[in-house]
Order: sequence, then C-alpha cells, then structure tokens
Amino acid sequence: MDQKTKKTGYLLLFITLLLVVLTGCQQTSTTTIEASTPGFFNHYFVYSFSVVLKTIAYWFNGNYGLSIILVTLLVRLLLMPIMLRQTKSQVVMKEKMKGVQPELSVVQEKLKKAKTTEDKAKYQAELMAVYKKNNINPLAAMGGCLPLLLQMPILMGFYYAIRRTPEIASHSFLWFNLGHTDHILPFVAGLVYLLQFRISLGNLPEEQKKQMAVMGMLSPIMMTIFSFSAPAALPLYWTIGGLFLILQTYLGQKLYQNTAVLEQKSM
Repeated sequence: MDQKTKKTGYLLLFITLLLVVLTGCQQTSTTTIEASTPGFFNHYFVYSFSVVLKTIAYWFNGNYGLSIILVTLLVRLLLMPIMLRQTKSQVVMKEKMKGVQPELSVVQEKLKKAKTTEDKAKYQAELMAVYKKNNINPLAAMGGCLPLLLQMPILMGFYYAIRRTPEIASHSFLWFNLGHTDHILPFVAGLVYLLQFRISLGNLPEEQKKQMAVMGMLSPIMMTIFSFSAPAALPLYWTIGGLFLILQTYLGQKLYQNTAVLEQKSM
C-alpha cells in the first residue's frame, strides 16, 4: 500500500474521530441559541437550524421528535448529490483496480520483499507507474476529504441547534424524553452506523477495506458512548441519518455498478 493512501486513510480517520469528539463535547453546546448570539457559525448555521426545527415542530403540534426526523432527512437529501458523486467515484475506481489487479499484485509482492530503501523506492515508483498508466487514483477509492469537509459545518450546525434549542428538551417522542438520556437509542445509533459502514465498504478495493476497518469499529463505539451522556434527541438524529445513509449507499451502488463495469470494458 503506498504512503499517500496510508496518509489519506489516517487523515479520514482523524477527521471522523474529531467530528465524534466535537459532537460529544458539551461545554460549548449548553447556551441557548438566539438571534443575538454572536458568531458567524452560531448565527448562520446553528440559529438557522433552530428556527427550522421550531417551525416544523409548530406545523406538527409541537412534535419535536418528528421535526428532528424531517430536518435530518432534508439535510441528508441536500447533501445527497455530493455523497452520490463520491459513491460513483469509489465504484468506478474499484472496477479499475480489479482490471489491473494482476499487474499490481506483481509489483506489490516485490515491494513487500524489498529490504533496502533503494529497492522500496524503486518498486514504489513502479507501483505509481502502473496507477498512472491505467489512469487510477487510489485516493479516489477512499472518497477523499472534500465531501466530509463540505458536510462538517452543516452537520455540526444541526447538531448544536438540537443541543441549544431548549424547547426540544421538554418534549417526549415515542418512548423517550428528548431532553433526557435514553438507554436504548445509543445502541440503536451505534448499530445503525456500524451497518452503514459495513455496507459502504462494498465500494472499496480490498486494500482500502482493511485500512478503513479500524475506523469502522471506532466511530460507532464512540458514538454509542457519547450517546449515553447526551439527550435522546441526538441519538435519534444519528439513527435517522444513519438509516438514510444505508439507503443512499445501496442506491448509489445499484446506480453506478453497471456504469463502472461498462466504463472498464470500454478501456
């Protein structure tokens, strides 16, 4: 596995864990959000989402649980084109990697057996030459960091809007109170995201699957742990978002699998 791919994998892992840690941090998320709250992010992201949550809850007789579900689906629908484009890139790159795997395997085996720095550099260059000859970018199979970075302000803004809208905490939905910790939802959210990650691995070549396996275990575990110290509104949000991602991933795989195969055959 080349060093650039490793570094990108570690960066994606870092960003994902950073997101989970930030969403688990409570010191900056306890103050009620208002129109007068200072800060660009607070005003244009957090407060805007808070207003949307209140408005939709008002339409449904103060049902904030339903409001969280609907806004979560709306946010995911808005982000869907970015995510589907990422899925297409992954599926196409996976098919390309399949086509050149015999050639790659020869060079990778040489790289594994290389003992000197010079030999490693030589075979690393050969590996890059194979990628270049076949118009393959191994980083594209991992999706890159840009889609995740584009989502961050939106998802974080929605997260803090849920935490900092006091009306949510006083309402119940299904069997739980939105403002209190629930002992079932954290496990549901963790299992949903674990399943979503397992499904998303289907888009990746075998090398990237092994590399991303650690992140696939850590993220749901950390999400579950933080959910036990968070109001139930948050694991509700994570659960609905995760279920949407499962359907989105499945849809993207179905949409682009045939396209990827045809593109590979035409090369």
